Amino acid sequence: ALVKKGVDVTVYTTNVGLDEKSTPYTSGQEADVDGVKVHYFAFTKFFEFFGATGWQFSRPMTRALKRDLKSFDLVYIVAIWNYPVAATAHYCRKYKKPYIISPRGLLYPYTAGKKSWKKWPYYHFIAKRDLRNAAAIHYTTKDEAEKCHSSFLELKNQAIVIPNGIELPEFKNLPTREEPGKHYSILKGKKVILFLGRINWKKGLDILVEAYARLARERNDMHLLIAGNNGGGYKEKVKKWIKDHGLGYEDYSEEERTSGLDNGRVRSRIPDSRDIRITFTGMLTGNDKLMALSGSDIFVLPSYSENFGMAVVEAMASGLPVVISNKVGVYREVQENKAGIVVDTNAESLYKGIKLLLENSELREEIARNGRKLVEEYYNIDKVAERMIKVFGEMSER
Repeated sequence: ALVKKGVDVTVYTTNVGLDEKSTPYTSGQEADVDGVKVHYFAFTKFFEFFGATGWQFSRPMTRALKRDLKSFDLVYIVAIWNYPVAATAHYCRKYKKPYIISPRGLLYPYTAGKKSWKKWPYYHFIAKRDLRNAAAIHYTTKDEAEKCHSSFLELKNQAIVIPNGIELPEFKNLPTREEPGKHYSILKGKKVILFLGRINWKKGLDILVEAYARLARERNDMHLLIAGNNGGGYKEKVKKWIKDHGLGYEDYSEEERTSGLDNGRVRSRIPDSRDIRITFTGMLTGNDKLMALSGSDIFVLPSYSENFGMAVVEAMASGLPVVISNKVGVYREVQENKAGIVVDTNAESLYKGIKLLLENSELREEIARNGRKLVEEYYNIDKVAERMIKVFGEMSER
């Protein structure tokens, strides 16, 4: 969106997560990705206690920063806990280039408290200086700014709140309401509750299963669709909870994708006679994701910690009423605009929130309208880009 509005954007990034054999670019070579100039740099994986990819020390990136930094007006840094961030902030200070840091939820008190034994020494010796010398800190939600900036981190520099944005045209011509039933026959005639996100501990799937099991005992016209990839084998825990609550599931997951059954996927059911009330779809992208959004009745995200909640915005853009926890970053915007039901992170609160929407069609319609309006006014990628450009201009002129 920035490029379309005339901003010259160059991205420097390590090739973390990319198979070098499948990446056609040598370290530092420029690639064009939708008009954005991208440089991938090789890195050395060590200090693995920082994370699965280590600290990402990169000599090629260091050389490029020294050589090229003077040609940029402003530097925008994403993340906190790695070498590229520390090196870029260091050279920006050295060459007197203004920079903005966007921590993307990594400095939420809840998140920062996880494995604090390694984060706080690093924060006090390196990251604190990087943050305090930034021209501004960019947060994507009001909640993140209020919880992190002055109260927790005691930062005195400027805090900017600009959300992530989405391409609205993608959500205008959605698949029909009946489309999911053609791929997952069990959904026909059901009220579909959709969870869309990575299957891991942060997403609150334990309380979702408990709340849904209670609802499923009260009515038999519901089905829970869990769409997302399996994070570190966490899905097996979710399946156990489902069975413990006396429910059945079917699994169309990506790891079992093959030819022959229902949309080219193997269907794996629990080996007993319990009712199938939950479907795992695996990760959905493109039209498959849009199909799930348009074919559902309620979207739910009861996360324990969520920096932003892009899936929530996509659900609202699809005209889907949402139920989210008050730990999802966008919850204040949703609450203030009456664009969803906000609940506490416990099964009782989630149960009541979903039940309220299931039993009140007028409320579902009202929330859906408000959600779509909020997305059009606040999360439209073109409007987000305009706000970012204004900030970039102010920062680069200092």
